[in-house]
Amino acid sequence: WGWNVANVYLCTKQKEGRNTQMSVHLKGRDLLSLQSYTADELKYLLWMASDLKQRIKHKGEYLPLMQGKSLAMIFEKRSTRTRLSAETGFALLGGHPSFLTTQDIHLGTNESLTDTARVLSSMTNAILARVYNHNDLDLMAKEATIPVINGLSDLYHPLQILADYLTLQEHYGGLKGLTMAWIGDGNNVLQSLMASAAKLGMHLRIATPRGFEPDLRITKITEQNSKEYGTKLLLTTDPLEAADSANVLITDTWISMGQEEEKKERLKAFQGYQITMQTAKSAASNWTFLHCLPRKPEEVDDEVFYSPQSLVFQEAENRKWTIMVREKREKDNSIWRLGQFCSASLTGLNSTWFHNK
Repeated sequence: WGWNVANVYLCTKQKEGRNTQMSVHLKGRDLLSLQSYTADELKYLLWMASDLKQRIKHKGEYLPLMQGKSLAMIFEKRSTRTRLSAETGFALLGGHPSFLTTQDIHLGTNESLTDTARVLSSMTNAILARVYNHNDLDLMAKEATIPVINGLSDLYHPLQILADYLTLQEHYGGLKGLTMAWIGDGNNVLQSLMASAAKLGMHLRIATPRGFEPDLRITKITEQNSKEYGTKLLLTTDPLEAADSANVLITDTWISMGQEEEKKERLKAFQGYQITMQTAKSAASNWTFLHCLPRKPEEVDDEVFYSPQSLVFQEAENRKWTIMVREKREKDNSIWRLGQFCSASLTGLNSTWFHNK
């Protein structure tokens, strides 16, 4: 992140007949979970991602905003989309990504997380880490003097959900009022969805098998968010109940990396959770399908996965555009009016970014 202004943009809304202004504070912020970001901040990030996509992909503009900057990419888990989106996106903005696996560095083994965070802080401008244990990210963020971005952990996958939101925003024209039906494992992708959907006005209907529910702490936060933002939340074990009148059917792998020994048990537990056209019959007439990939046929059949309603490849591409908003900053404040984006100029962008905390 690293915008060097405290107020990145101003929101204007009507309150008791008066215009009031709200500030979004992004200076030196880590991205460990979407729970710590406000509704306005999430909307702003999605707007920035959409603008970058429009200017670079569709207009062919060259924006070397990260020239002379470097990104340390720590990957304990292998990846296709996270690695490619970060590397190509950062390079497209003129920066230098450095890919580091556990075979390249001594993360937590011959060198402590504390020491690694401090060394990387002295040599790079930000850290993107894809780890098994979320506590490692917390410690890294505590010790680093540069922003730390969660590329995936056992608790959250915020980059994926931002890409999902951008995809739905492009397809439906907005997010508020959409009903999302999660049918599958109570994993990190779901928990990132739970931590943020209500803030954007989306309803959640969640179906997981018994014993595979999301983290209870995150469920309680989700219930609080739902009450605060006036959205609906359903937790069930019935996939068809979750799919009822849903605009978006969404699932993920049933067997995450590190859970291979549980494969037999999980396949048995998730019987009946495959998303098919029969599932879609319960959904809204304008239903769409999302999956963060890689996909297995037992999770969703070919008829749905390759259907016109499937947005999975647009969703995959949007990983690139949403991760790029972490790789730049604005020189000048942009103005955004609640209810619609105004024609704020991004010509004030420059290559100063990722400031220290």
